Amino acid sequence: MLLATLDIALRAGTVALLLVLAASLLRDFRNLVAGRLAIAFAVGSAAHAVTYTIGSTSPVSIWHAPLIALSTGNVVIFWLFTRALFDDAFALRWWHALVWAAVAVFSFVNCMWIALAAAGNLRISMVAINLLALGFIALAVGQTVASWSADLVEGRRRLRIFIVCAAALYGGMNAIMQMLIFRGEAAAIANTANAAVLAGIVAAISFAMMHVTATDLFQAAPDATAAADSSSQPIAAQGTSAADQRLVDALLRLMADERIYRHDNITIGALATKLRMPEYKLRRLINQRLGYRNFNVFLNNHRIEEAKAALADPSQAEVPVITIAMDAGFQSLGPFNRAFKATTGVTPTEYRKLNEARA
Repeated sequence: MLLATLDIALRAGTVALLLVLAASLLRDFRNLVAGRLAIAFAVGSAAHAVTYTIGSTSPVSIWHAPLIALSTGNVVIFWLFTRALFDDAFALRWWHALVWAAVAVFSFVNCMWIALAAAGNLRISMVAINLLALGFIALAVGQTVASWSADLVEGRRRLRIFIVCAAALYGGMNAIMQMLIFRGEAAAIANTANAAVLAGIVAAISFAMMHVTATDLFQAAPDATAAADSSSQPIAAQGTSAADQRLVDALLRLMADERIYRHDNITIGALATKLRMPEYKLRRLINQRLGYRNFNVFLNNHRIEEAKAALADPSQAEVPVITIAMDAGFQSLGPFNRAFKATTGVTPTEYRKLNEARA
């Protein structure tokens, strides 16, 4: 009885915290893609806090099924949220909604058909759902590993890593425990422990997010767009030492002379090695001296400057846009078009036509 009471109290507190967090995010970040995904993730997590059960062998009730479907679909939201956190240019696509709907419907069908039709199949249903959840958690972790180093703002990078890692560790732990299906006293203990861990993680994330500004965690537009037309020049900063200025000059010479931004999969670590400086110092220089908050945006602005020059060159009027994009260092046309329009306000083809009209 004590464990059951504690479990209910922890769940209620977690749901209350998540709803307050969702309301706060709605007030401050509703206009940002990452903000809207964070709101959806908080609401889906509240549904999870209400519905998860470790060790249950009874069929799912009809009223419970929609909440379970919403909770299961939350793993898709988590994956999209991690993408938006580490990619300032991320945009939601129509097929993202289809993926979420497919997962939610799959969960709902499991609840309403498999579980209700035969309680003995409940374990198969639980294993299938949780393996699906683990798959999306793995995608989210992979996205984090691939993208986190590009963030040049150290405090924001640490906060993002904490949020993603905490959510992923809990989600993985919860999925594995549900597949093990504890029974009896072990199930009661597992449920209470799970509720305590979830409450602690939600409390820590809520505390952290209540103490950040929009620019600490989310970003409304690609970094340094205001500096796009002067990306070859360092932004003056008070207190810049002569040694730091020499390093900045060396970096900009490397970008202008060797056009290292054209290289495939260039990383900030490789660039730091080439400049013979510690990676943390290069991060600080690009962020604090040049005004960029993301390494990929720093590279892309140089690529876009080269592409702009090529598109405005009458002698290259017949060169396909995709060739210009690939020569500048982009791997495909889609990301180039999105980055180019975000920086200039027009597509590459429109930019070329505007320059042809001025000639």
